[in-house]
Amino acid sequence: MPSVENVQNRDVIEVENQFYIRASSALADDRTRVLLNGDTFAIFDRSGDIQPVGFGQQGIFHNETRHLSRLEMRFCGLRPLLLSSTIREDNVMVAVDLTNPDLLLPSGASLPRGTVHIYRTKFLTDVVCYDQITLNNYGEWPLDVEVSFDFESDFADIFEVRGEKRARRGDKLPEEVRRGSVTVGYEGLDRIRRSTRVECSVATCESRPGGMTIPIHLEARGESTFTVNVTCEREGSSSHYPTSNYSEALQAMNQKRTSSPLADVEIQSSNEQFNDWVRRSRADLAMMVTTTPHGLYPYAGVPWFSTVFGRDGIITALELLWLVPSVANGVLTYLAATQATSHDAARDADPGKILHEMRKGEMARLGEVPFGHYYGTVDATPLFVVLAAAYYERTADIDFLREIWPNILAALEWIDRYGDQDGDGFVEYARKTDHGLVQQGWKDSNDSIFYSDGNLAVGPIALCEVQAYVYAAKQGIAAVAKDLGHAELSERLLKQASDLRTKFTAMFWSDELGMFALALDGEKRQCRVRSSNAGQCLYSGIASDAQYRSVSDAMLSPAFFSGWGIRTLVTGEKRYNPMSYHNGSVWPHDYAMIAYGALRRADKDLALRVMSGLLDLSAEVTLDRLPELICGFGRRPGKGPTLYPVACSPQAWAAGSVFMVLQACLGLEIRALESRLYLHHAALPEKLQHLTIRNLRVGDACVDLAFERYAETVSVNILRRSGNLEIVALR
Repeated sequence: MPSVENVQNRDVIEVENQFYIRASSALADDRTRVLLNGDTFAIFDRSGDIQPVGFGQQGIFHNETRHLSRLEMRFCGLRPLLLSSTIREDNVMVAVDLTNPDLLLPSGASLPRGTVHIYRTKFLTDVVCYDQITLNNYGEWPLDVEVSFDFESDFADIFEVRGEKRARRGDKLPEEVRRGSVTVGYEGLDRIRRSTRVECSVATCESRPGGMTIPIHLEARGESTFTVNVTCEREGSSSHYPTSNYSEALQAMNQKRTSSPLADVEIQSSNEQFNDWVRRSRADLAMMVTTTPHGLYPYAGVPWFSTVFGRDGIITALELLWLVPSVANGVLTYLAATQATSHDAARDADPGKILHEMRKGEMARLGEVPFGHYYGTVDATPLFVVLAAAYYERTADIDFLREIWPNILAALEWIDRYGDQDGDGFVEYARKTDHGLVQQGWKDSNDSIFYSDGNLAVGPIALCEVQAYVYAAKQGIAAVAKDLGHAELSERLLKQASDLRTKFTAMFWSDELGMFALALDGEKRQCRVRSSNAGQCLYSGIASDAQYRSVSDAMLSPAFFSGWGIRTLVTGEKRYNPMSYHNGSVWPHDYAMIAYGALRRADKDLALRVMSGLLDLSAEVTLDRLPELICGFGRRPGKGPTLYPVACSPQAWAAGSVFMVLQACLGLEIRALESRLYLHHAALPEKLQHLTIRNLRVGDACVDLAFERYAETVSVNILRRSGNLEIVALR
């Protein structure tokens, strides 16, 4: 194993991640509109078109294949003028107002701009993108006009769109042009045929390869409406290809969204910006929480991660647990069903290990990328146990825990046997294949784990926050083991957790840093770097009171706290770069987990500062939607946050961050076995003077709570309560 001094690998090009998302131009300036429904998502420009511009991520995607890569609507041969563009509050529909430019009609007459209003509405079902166009003629004479569409289907795999180059591709099939429709096909190297069908509702539509033209007659003050629908089909798919018309399909989508598990609990405050942020977060989560054969699962983010991720799903479920435990139930069920049962080096799999990522596209099916069923994550397995224990505390659902108990035991076995390969009591990682991820914590950029001199750390790597997760897992699941009749195992788990806490302090704490070191390398030397990973250790309770205060103070110092949130890396570190993915950027889910450490504490400054930063950030981003991450530049007067060029937006765990931070501020803890809701030293930031939570359910009980902020305290009033639930306010 080379020494620290001999590891000269600071060059960015040398350490570039094989699966890095390449950015050839700015994404932050492309104010796109996003729709998502199950395994289909769409990214449009503000006019509702699909343009091969910017980062080139626009398109209609189904099962991680881009079925439509270009869609341009023209009015009498010219692009309409954009008036306004928005997405409905519930994320069901994109609505666009357009008008005609100044143009010369074929008759020789001039048509002044603003004569024809074009209203375009778009939404997605499982496999169809519905696009309704309504034209209103506000002129004093009849008009004969044409609306045309040009489109292309490149059938690019999502990894190709991200920047991966392929040596070979499948074959494009001849276009099928029929009256009112055009079908484009592709047979992949995986021998699966995929097709895109574009259909128009107008009988006089003139179809042609790559486009269609619709002649429209508009009476003076008249109106005309038609639809152009795009259907994504995949050979052998179990997806249903509906024949519903626009209105029927929209009604079904509205019903689906209003029946979301997030629809029941209502959170309202005296701050309208906070209310807007909560509504957008709920709508984003309702859009991303997908029904699977194993229950509900939050897909990670659009566009790059619109699929199942183990770590992301678990953390999102933890963020939402106090509100909607059904999401945690679905995540646990899904990950139990996909838990590894054998050794597979190509997939970084060992018995008991929890899934990192699952992909369905052509490249994954062919093994061109290793992520079909990929297990290269060190933290998803202990986090799976953490979620199981937290779900039990929240619901007292012992029958469900009994069902997945074999999976929990397998996960615990992985932690002790395969996660801790050298038997030192810490969980480490080192990839088993050159094709997998080098870094396997949540900061999975190749250059994210390093020594204080900036040289990359030599593995196997033991991350500080992963040991904290293991501590929380064993501490929490011990109660489940006891209630299932495994008293001896329960005692052993508690002893292991206690021993780990002692050893963790001895090996990871750095007096020099005043916090836990980022990691231990393969020779058990500290990566003495000040990082947000140390802040995440507060989540589990592994830190002593003195350590908590030291880490918390550091997280709120100017070197860490940008004004918008907590940086992943302190400004003085060698690899600090506010524009990097993991070495100085700001991630909402990261500092939400850090803030959760204040849940039971009287000192809520950490949670309150994080909440205030998040609230201000929500006011500065498009649609009040927190992105996956932002750049880590310090907050400057009169200037908004600096966006990260290829951040996912929406992103599930970013959307869920508001609920975890609010829980931390209120000290809200639900113990269903006791039929109690605890409020540990409830606090609210200055911008939230009043807050109500309605329809919060605990078993068969339901409660409405009102919180009022005063100078030194927060009062709580029970507005309504049904069933057996005690409210315990600790001050």
